[in-house]
Amino acid sequence: MRTDKDTALSGDGDEIPSNHSNNPHIDDLIQGIGRRQVIAGGMAMGMLAFLGVTVPRTGNAGEARGLLKRPSRLAFEAVAVTRADTISVPEGYQAKTFIPWGTPICGSYPAYREDGSNTAQEQAEQTGMHHDGMHYFPIDTRNGKGHNSEHGLLVLNHEYIDAPLLHPNGPTLVDGKRTIPEEVRKEINAHGVSVVEIRRSPRNGWEVVGDSKFGRRITAATPMEIRGPARGHALLRTRYSRDGSATRGTQNNCSNGFTPWGTYLTCEENWANYFATQDSELPRELQRYGIGKTGRFGWNTLEGDEFQRFDATRKAETASGDYRNEPNHFGWIVEIDPFDPQSVPVKHTALGRFAHEGVIFAPTGPGKRLVCYSGDDSRNEYIYKYVSRDKFRPGRPDNSRLLDEGTLYVARFNADGTGDWLPLDIQDATFQAACAAKGIGFADQGEVLINTRTAADAVGATKMDRPEWGAVHPRSGEVYFTLTNNTNRTEADAANPRPDNAYGHIIRWREESPEHTGTRFNWDLFLLAGPEGDSRGPDNQPLGADNILASPDGLWFDPQGLLWIQTDMSGSQHSDGPFGNNQMLVANPDSGELKRFLVGPVGCEVTGITATPDFRTLFVNIQHPGEGSTPDNLLSTWPDGPGKRPRSSTVVITREGWRRVL
Repeated sequence: MRTDKDTALSGDGDEIPSNHSNNPHIDDLIQGIGRRQVIAGGMAMGMLAFLGVTVPRTGNAGEARGLLKRPSRLAFEAVAVTRADTISVPEGYQAKTFIPWGTPICGSYPAYREDGSNTAQEQAEQTGMHHDGMHYFPIDTRNGKGHNSEHGLLVLNHEYIDAPLLHPNGPTLVDGKRTIPEEVRKEINAHGVSVVEIRRSPRNGWEVVGDSKFGRRITAATPMEIRGPARGHALLRTRYSRDGSATRGTQNNCSNGFTPWGTYLTCEENWANYFATQDSELPRELQRYGIGKTGRFGWNTLEGDEFQRFDATRKAETASGDYRNEPNHFGWIVEIDPFDPQSVPVKHTALGRFAHEGVIFAPTGPGKRLVCYSGDDSRNEYIYKYVSRDKFRPGRPDNSRLLDEGTLYVARFNADGTGDWLPLDIQDATFQAACAAKGIGFADQGEVLINTRTAADAVGATKMDRPEWGAVHPRSGEVYFTLTNNTNRTEADAANPRPDNAYGHIIRWREESPEHTGTRFNWDLFLLAGPEGDSRGPDNQPLGADNILASPDGLWFDPQGLLWIQTDMSGSQHSDGPFGNNQMLVANPDSGELKRFLVGPVGCEVTGITATPDFRTLFVNIQHPGEGSTPDNLLSTWPDGPGKRPRSSTVVITREGWRRVL
């Protein structure tokens, strides 16, 4: 997601920073570290990776069962930086456009109309706009396991929209207000999630399966259930759900996750700017999340229940007559069963409410508790961990409940290279004491979770530079997180020798507990992004022509332990400078190799990645090509060619000879 631009009806529309606590910032810690040592297993094991020594490795965890054999080197020629309006991949690879915005996937399978004239109902039966996080589920999946690499479900997020391209002549506004309900319904239906049944044909490659019993669209209007400690809370009661147990829709779905029992998790990121309020004094559950006077797309300016729910203004003495609590229904992680089209998506409140970029699971197995991590993608926000109370039991129909009963923690990164997970639990004595010391009160755990950011402020979590995607190394168990950028920083430090963090970096840590359930960890920096001479890669190697990058965002470990890094540059980093268009690189954390594998078309973000079990097909998403385009001014015409509106799309990447991708 972006930081440097926010337009009313196009662009990413990032949340305005709202963390005004005096908690320490990660930059302050890095500045005070100097050449401190990483502590691992109680012993000094080496200096920070960016100062010359790698983080220690785990013994023979690399022989974990079911993992692919890791290549000794990255056997492809790095793709050069380019600003071409196309997809660039290494020689010997093929990149084919697949399921672009508007592809029919369910219902009556309505064809995409290039002039933007598809109806709202047709959009509800087509892939949505602006593809993001995704996952491939083999069609034979059971309890999260499956091996079919020729037939499966591709489930993907649709983060937001470019309204000027969605309609024939852009959105209709009169005096700054929306006037045509059909247009807004189409925009609502272009958000959310797509479930697409796909099959590989030896002759034609990957194709959408017609008349699929699985094909489905989940939109910003789909009915959903609320579960976990905040279910039924007074702050979740609205005109739609008087008892606070249900809601409508998911939106601004950025990154994703998938559970050990085979369901999909979609994460609500910059949802706050979809709402508006005219109240002069806001409660913390609105103020701390950046609810403003105007909604991003103006949905709240139309009359009618389906639109007025985006107006959080307090219009009565009680909540019974307005939607003051509607914003509290967003900022959650949502579970979707892709194999049951009739299932109701579930918002899991135990995982906290904030601008979730994604959710990643630590390695788990029968008889182990679930552990997952999530970043709050806004400048100066936090990184979180959730640990389930109960243990995972394969085959049990109620495993989803593991996401409803557990403890949410927030990270504190200490200056000596250690870290602490601080519980956000109203029953915990240290949490109670921290809240009391800062004069912050909560009535119950539901209120803690609805106000997750405020709770994290209270315990002294470390402010981070926009924590985005995370990934867990399949062999070592190390956790990696992208910190995309933070241009609010004004002072240089030893690890970021620039006046601000315009380029971002990647942090990693190792849990002291082998099952990731403990409250202590050890951290270092894996990569410092930027141009040549102002950046460092794995093992402190200078970045050069083959691997300079900026604004790391997407992150994914493949089954052999190689780390795929995707970028989300914007503004001047797109138009000039050394980086070219957004890209995807591959890193080998063990050898320190880092190479550019893909460059996307003009104006795009490279995001979302998954693969078939045999690793012969790689799926990558290209979001908002030609960002900022209008029907009269097309900044990109990818993928359909000259004169055609740009369309977000999945790209299918294969290797000559139908070999493994790497």
